[in-house]
Amino acid sequence: MIDLRDFISNIPFYDDLKRLGVPWEITTEVQTFIMGILPHLGSDFHIENHVAIHKSSIVEQGVIFKHPTIVMENCHIGAHAYFREGVFLDRSVKIGPSTEVKSSLVFSNTAIAHLNYIGNSIIGSNVNFEAGSIAANHYNERTNKEIVLNFDGEIIPTGVNKFGALVGDNSRIGANAVLSPGTLLKKNTIVKRLELVEQHPL
Repeated sequence: MIDLRDFISNIPFYDDLKRLGVPWEITTEVQTFIMGILPHLGSDFHIENHVAIHKSSIVEQGVIFKHPTIVMENCHIGAHAYFREGVFLDRSVKIGPSTEVKSSLVFSNTAIAHLNYIGNSIIGSNVNFEAGSIAANHYNERTNKEIVLNFDGEIIPTGVNKFGALVGDNSRIGANAVLSPGTLLKKNTIVKRLELVEQHPL
């Protein structure tokens, strides 16, 4: 079984996430997770319409938050970033201009540069996505769109059509690289610039 703690060392609200199940179930139910946390956040957050932003975080102009979203302390979000369908940003996360994040959790001290897409993914701590890199969440080109994982040689059908990546702590994703749907990256993984990661090809 895939345990988030094998990929990510420090996970706030771990027990709440564990109750949702395995990673692809967590990203499917991330809105439920966020809505469960929102009532317990304190006065150090600006909270409006199920969007909570810590008062220490910086949000540049033109950013769109679709609910529910939580932005923890000391984050920096670049201009015109776009968040939708349930996003949790842990402390000290940096999101670059015009980056889109959907149905994902991004843990502490991670930087996702400009012009990126992170879909239905769980991103560990101290990860760096260079500009233009993508965590794809859907097989547009396949007739059978179910996401199937390859975990240490074990083939795992997920039963879902949308799941991006589980990226371990301290990983580095090069500019314009693509993580295909169902990518699992262990801690300290390096993906080269322009590289396509396809762990379960047809």
